[in-house]
Amino acid sequence: MTEKQTRKQLAKQIGQTLRPMGVYQIQNKENGKILLGSSMYLDTIWNRHTFQLKMGSHMNKALQQDWNQYGEEAFTFEVIEQLKPSVETYSTEEELKEYESEIKVLEELWAEKLQPYGDQGYLKAPRVKG
Repeated sequence: MTEKQTRKQLAKQIGQTLRPMGVYQIQNKENGKILLGSSMYLDTIWNRHTFQLKMGSHMNKALQQDWNQYGEEAFTFEVIEQLKPSVETYSTEEELKEYESEIKVLEELWAEKLQPYGDQGYLKAPRVKG
């Protein structure tokens, strides 16, 4: 195997390595509001949010407004629940989609528990199915 093939294979393995994943919250210490979210990349999601907030381009306008008003020091990031994968790497897209689905279910369970809507959070209340 050539060095180029070895590097390509290693890059593929790294791309298929499961990273820390689960549910997180960003909390405003000034008013107690939280943004609940989930990610396949818990190790980098806070950096993504802070970058967007610092640039003034976060998709959650209420969070952006509070960030602008109170500043970065008014916010905390916390992993609420981490999903422990049964393997270190995934071998198919279906396996990856299963983890993504499990994380969304966890997020929904935490949303039911924490109710991060209205005065308590930055999320819009879910629509009632029926």
